[in-house]
Amino acid sequence: MTILVTGATGQLGRLIVKSLLERGADPQSIVAGARDVAKASDLGVRTARLDYTEPATIAAALEGVDSVLLISSSEVGKRAAQHQAVIDAAVAAGVQKFVYTSAPKATTSDLVLAPEHKATEELIAASGLPAVILRNNWYTENYAADLARAAETGVLAAGVGDGRVASASRKDFADAAAVVLLEDGHAGEVYELGGDVAWDYNDLASAIAEVSGREVAYVPVSFDEQLAALQAAGLDEGTAGFVAALDAGIRDGALADTDGTLSRLIGRPTTPLVEGLRAVA
Repeated sequence: MTILVTGATGQLGRLIVKSLLERGADPQSIVAGARDVAKASDLGVRTARLDYTEPATIAAALEGVDSVLLISSSEVGKRAAQHQAVIDAAVAAGVQKFVYTSAPKATTSDLVLAPEHKATEELIAASGLPAVILRNNWYTENYAADLARAAETGVLAAGVGDGRVASASRKDFADAAAVVLLEDGHAGEVYELGGDVAWDYNDLASAIAEVSGREVAYVPVSFDEQLAALQAAGLDEGTAGFVAALDAGIRDGALADTDGTLSRLIGRPTTPLVEGLRAVA
């Protein structure tokens, strides 16, 4: 069995390749797809140039591949078209397992990031590929900037209200992807993956305080207050609106669900919030 990991030089991709190797996969059975293959030279596996915007590179990378992990593109607004190119190439190559990293409740969520993931899931379903959908909740590492800012100011300001987040460390999600890729079965499954604990921002402030060694207070702000603060900090109107909309989605419960699926897949508890933040620090 040969596995292609797209976006293999990204933060999640690197961890997935590492997890596959830790689980006994033959390095020659893994292909690290990357736009710049030089950045993949330290992964210890085969490499292939793969650019989501160049279909010829995707087709070449898929030669002899049985399973594909499509790590979602980082180019918001262009994802669906880029993902379509990988899906089409996978169909042409006769791929036997197609795994995609999606977003929580992608087909029903109001989260600002969800529509492109919903569109991709629909494209995968229409393709007929034997697929597994991994709907990853937030990565704890997403809070690196909040950790640094709050450690400096003692304030964690956000527009999430009492919303909760079932985050886990990237390593947890990477291990789940590796399990799904290496084990038989899983085709047709849609896994909602989140940390074992759904925490709120008071919990986040306490965790940051423990890691940083100083008192940190969570200060809720309104959507308009957050938008104004982000623009005052130098963000353009569109980016500020996007960030504020993400917080509004969290406030409304988009990331609050957890049912233990992630920990069951990886065979261990997910990384606690404090430990995840300490690794970031």
